[in-house]
Amino acid sequence: MKPDAILKHSPLVLTEAQRAAYFREGYLVVENYVPEVWLRRLRSAMAEVIDRSRTVAASNDVFVLEQGHSADNPRLHRVTSPQDQHPVFWEFMCDPLITDLVADVVGPDVKFHHAKLNVKAGNGSREFKWHQDIQAWPHTDYSPVTVGVYIDGCTDEQGPLAFVSGSHKGPLYSLYDELGNFTVSLRDSDARLISDSQVKRATGGPGTTILLNCRTVHGSTRNTSNAARPLLLPVYSSADSFCYVPSPIVSPHMGDIVRGKAARYASFDVRPCELPPDWRAGYRAPWSLQQDSEKARMAM
Repeated sequence: MKPDAILKHSPLVLTEAQRAAYFREGYLVVENYVPEVWLRRLRSAMAEVIDRSRTVAASNDVFVLEQGHSADNPRLHRVTSPQDQHPVFWEFMCDPLITDLVADVVGPDVKFHHAKLNVKAGNGSREFKWHQDIQAWPHTDYSPVTVGVYIDGCTDEQGPLAFVSGSHKGPLYSLYDELGNFTVSLRDSDARLISDSQVKRATGGPGTTILLNCRTVHGSTRNTSNAARPLLLPVYSSADSFCYVPSPIVSPHMGDIVRGKAARYASFDVRPCELPPDWRAGYRAPWSLQQDSEKARMAM
């Protein structure tokens, strides 16, 4: 569904000013949105999943490990598809607290695509370079939105999400480097065009929630604090928006209608989108792709 059609529906959760800000800036931060009763359940589920990572010695399809990870000191960067690892996450992602919020920016019929839990362990967890999301999983329109929930809150030292305000209205940049490798990051020549005045950082207390448009340029810095920065990241779209490439992150829930009804016709936005590699050949976490690209450039 396109913005003009979405805006014909009255908001359920957001104020008109908040919704206007999302469509104007390409993101919205709603401080302390998720109540403590849900945060306690999410923390408990996260602790159970992290505890399972103690038996893992190398990154795999579920756990992306940080340097120094061990059975005694589990250090994670990401849990892939947390909704498939613990039922509480899927219950949360289907709760009207979240799906009504999403409906305010994608329309009344809401489809689930995929999710991550970026734990981002403390003491030097990696940065994520400037990028846009939609090139990794192109859809027939640009309604897809990522919901980011800071489970424990986030300070400046913890590597908060950062956005280039208004960039969703600009071009889609290539996420391939100069050697043709898909790195899920802007080329240095494009990243240098971003000025500090354009960049906004999202911090806030526990439960602070972010809505991020799929075209918005964003990234994050290293976590230099002692504490992890768990950020739950489910992705949704309008029900009439369809992904037309194999998804890099698969789940039995991909395509589930979590609010409203399924679409009978597709929504199309004719603006082009760069295609990712054929993910059927396998998927690697974007941090390893970015590291490979840096090593290749240094070797030239």
